[in-house]
Amino acid sequence: MHLIGFLIMGAIVGWLAGKIMSGHGYGIIWDVVLGIVGSFVGGFVFSLIFGTAPTGLVISFIVALIGAVVLVALVHMMRREPIRTV
Repeated sequence: MHLIGFLIMGAIVGWLAGKIMSGHGYGIIWDVVLGIVGSFVGGFVFSLIFGTAPTGLVISFIVALIGAVVLVALVHMMRREPIRTV
């Protein structure tokens, strides 16, 4: 059940992260995928830093949202060309 909850929360968080980061997102499918991956990455990093998995709905949601926002920011950085000054 924990895995299914992470998947559902990751889908919601992905949609929200797409709205927060760019205003329009990458489309519903990519937003959901980035949210799911970001929630797993956020949970993994949280457990590395604090030594325990995030517990509780609110803490898990915040950790998943932070992970998804960071992942969306990284995708933004990779997809855009760097600004070049002449």
